[in-house]
Amino acid sequence: MQNIQNAKSYRWTKRVRLRSGRVNGSTTLRPKARPGTINVDQTGRACPRKDADRCLGELIDLQIKDLGEVRRQISRTKAFALDKLKREIGEVKLAELTRQRIITYCKDRAKAGAGPVTVMIDLSFISSTLLHASTVHGIAVPTQEVSMARSALLRLGLIAEAAERDRRPTQDELDRIIAYHDTNPKQRIPIGRIVKFAVATGMRRDEICSLVWQDVNLTTSIAIVRNRKHPRRKMGNHQKVPLLDVTGYDAVALLHEQRAVGLGTDRVFPYCARSVGTAFGRGCKVLAIKDLRFHDLRHEATSRLFEAGFDIPEVSLVTGHKDWKMLRRYLHLQAHQLVGRTPQRRNGFC
Repeated sequence: MQNIQNAKSYRWTKRVRLRSGRVNGSTTLRPKARPGTINVDQTGRACPRKDADRCLGELIDLQIKDLGEVRRQISRTKAFALDKLKREIGEVKLAELTRQRIITYCKDRAKAGAGPVTVMIDLSFISSTLLHASTVHGIAVPTQEVSMARSALLRLGLIAEAAERDRRPTQDELDRIIAYHDTNPKQRIPIGRIVKFAVATGMRRDEICSLVWQDVNLTTSIAIVRNRKHPRRKMGNHQKVPLLDVTGYDAVALLHEQRAVGLGTDRVFPYCARSVGTAFGRGCKVLAIKDLRFHDLRHEATSRLFEAGFDIPEVSLVTGHKDWKMLRRYLHLQAHQLVGRTPQRRNGFC
């Protein structure tokens, strides 16, 4: 005899009872979508039709609003990408956000000239928007469709992770860049000094240009970097950074030089970070130095700290990295530098 009972969460339980009276197991069945609902989600609960009628643009606005309420600042890159998603597929309803629809959008982006890394970033923002709606507001979202689209796009080669750079400037290249900008009468930004300070401290371009004198202690050789980049904490991540003289450039001496200029501002280097990057790139082009970016100076600083004998915790204190996996991306030691080196002993161990 079969007995079918209505279970919780819109499930149906089927029990088979033998003539002896013993129950021979049970099976939980999921019904088809009822009127007013869409497909059943992974937990077996029926998804409300109102969620299916929501648009992706609505979820993007909801995410931005929520982050604003908790004072989490959205980066310029993410804000630009989210705005583009709203304009191009913001009107697509969740019920229509299928694997094929996502793949079509990514193909269109590729045809328009977007590279695999850019398309990958767009896809990650779609995924993060849906995840936010699901976890924060309990909205039923088609996360499985995004996962399947990601697998298909990887097979098609339309998305790819960003390649890790291993470009290190030679000392000759650094000397040429510094000399070029120091002797250029049209260059108002002290690019040469900023380049040396970047290699001395490992600071990012934005961190250098936002550093203020009240956060610099030349006596203790400590500087405070405000709102340092962090994978989760966008604001309030203030870190004390030692100002060292171990990478070939003396950070404290460079700050004394900058103060002697007497610009009369609160900021140590009162220049636009974008202008610094543009001037650096222009100088590399004139000098025929290929494939070198300002951010590569952070790689160079990190590698020089390791070469000076600092260990992982000590280097991370300077660079601000939170784990070895992230720090490893900036470590580019060269094989010839290890030849003939005697390992340093720490606490009696090699």
